Amino acid sequence: MSTALIETKHLTINFGGHRAVDDLSLTIAPNTFTSIIGPNGAGKTTSFNLLSGLLRPSSGKIYFKGTDITGLSPMQRVALGIGRSFQLTNVFPTLTVHENVRLVLQARERVGFRPLTSYLRFPQLITESEQILDEVLLSSKSRLPAARLSHGEQRKLEMAMVLAMRPELLLLDEPTAGMALEEVPVMLELLSRAKARGESTIVLIEHKMDLVSKLSDRVLVLVNGALLTEGTPDEVSKNPAVLKAYLGGGIRREATA
Repeated sequence: MSTALIETKHLTINFGGHRAVDDLSLTIAPNTFTSIIGPNGAGKTTSFNLLSGLLRPSSGKIYFKGTDITGLSPMQRVALGIGRSFQLTNVFPTLTVHENVRLVLQARERVGFRPLTSYLRFPQLITESEQILDEVLLSSKSRLPAARLSHGEQRKLEMAMVLAMRPELLLLDEPTAGMALEEVPVMLELLSRAKARGESTIVLIEHKMDLVSKLSDRVLVLVNGALLTEGTPDEVSKNPAVLKAYLGGGIRREATA
């Protein structure tokens, strides 16, 4: 029986004549922090879209805790404990910061959206919302519409919403994308805390290598939709094939041997 939390076997997806993910087999162990890196167009986000159910593979299988989830919808995967953030900020702009988080908690607790019921009837969800917003340093902005937050603050709000789901598997697609340089250390701290709590297995797509090096237990390198190599951050940073893939703009699969 597999000890992997999530596993793919020969995962492939074609868009017309383009193979975006190519025979990808990978294993993510529970309670680990794994980063996926690679040049632009390497298939990183497409792989996340397959893992989260936004795309269906042309061939191959996806297993979560040993169960085949290849045919499950995104919402079915969320119910199993798979949470996902996106490259582009994905919040409810007209709702307040607090409401964004509280609605996620209501969904998690199966309270649902109740327009005729006062949210004050759920004090435990209010308290947890406040705690999560404090953790992501947004307590002072809780009553503002999300649209009034800066881009970096909206990224932190999205992180709060994903954390509110308490996912067993947390897929983070470039959480620092578009953030000002001075905001990146805050996100690093948030990710460090999430890792330290040990409540979620985290898989991160990120281009900022200093962040990857500080957080990751293992690093997977994708090139042309295929797994080039994997290892510790130190091993990967010294791998000649990885350096060639980044500096040369691409590398053929034959070089993986």
